[in-house]
Amino acid sequence: MYRITIVEDDDKIARLLGEALERYGFQPQRAQRMKELTLDFEEQTPHLVLMDINLPYFDGFYWCRQFRQRSTAPVIFISARSGEMDQVMAIENGGDDFVTKPIHLDLLIAKIKSALRRSYGEYAAAPLEPESGSGLTAPAGDEAGRASSAGGFELRCGELRLDVSRSLLLWREQAAQLSRNERLLAEALLEADGAIVSRDRLLESLWDDTSFVDDNTLTVNVTRLRRKLEELGLGGVLETHRGQGYRLNDAELAAGPDGGSR
Repeated sequence: MYRITIVEDDDKIARLLGEALERYGFQPQRAQRMKELTLDFEEQTPHLVLMDINLPYFDGFYWCRQFRQRSTAPVIFISARSGEMDQVMAIENGGDDFVTKPIHLDLLIAKIKSALRRSYGEYAAAPLEPESGSGLTAPAGDEAGRASSAGGFELRCGELRLDVSRSLLLWREQAAQLSRNERLLAEALLEADGAIVSRDRLLESLWDDTSFVDDNTLTVNVTRLRRKLEELGLGGVLETHRGQGYRLNDAELAAGPDGGSR
């Protein structure tokens, strides 16, 4: 049973959300310490968080950033603030999705199920310890595709590696921790091995149902992944191809004669 923490200071809304989640077989748990929410996060260890924006003491953006330091579990913002900038801020601060009030329960439950499937279910990253003889180890000399390692499954494009199970992007001796959405985007791009990946394909990698997703949301997530690459010294590697999509410049990532082209 998935544990879902509700961060909502309105008692009526929190109660209605809890009742709806129970009807669908989830285990709702309400955050109580609005001044010290990190304590609730650590004690409740939620599989998913429903986060309001307007909260006492600190807003939901702040608490989402604090939660992201402890977990990569999905965070869905729920708020009466329906402006585009609010939704951009939610994604920028570590959120995975956004639902506006008044809440349409069918849409909310669909988004919750989608996020849980991607994080823990049929679309989740491969487990840390695959069964021996599963045939998932990449052949020698194959720099793209999945490979098994001590840390779990890896995707590679040149010398750039993604430890899928730990959501770590690795370049030489450096590593960058990725959020869930950044990891999913990185997976799609590394699997393409230098080919252009369309915006529609990237949107589908993040959300099962893209009907309610603003195209700008993808741009925000790509920008966040690009910043992580820049932290590794790989500025310019993630290319935008107007009208087509995005690609990783595999020539920039390929190892040269001296062990690397950069």
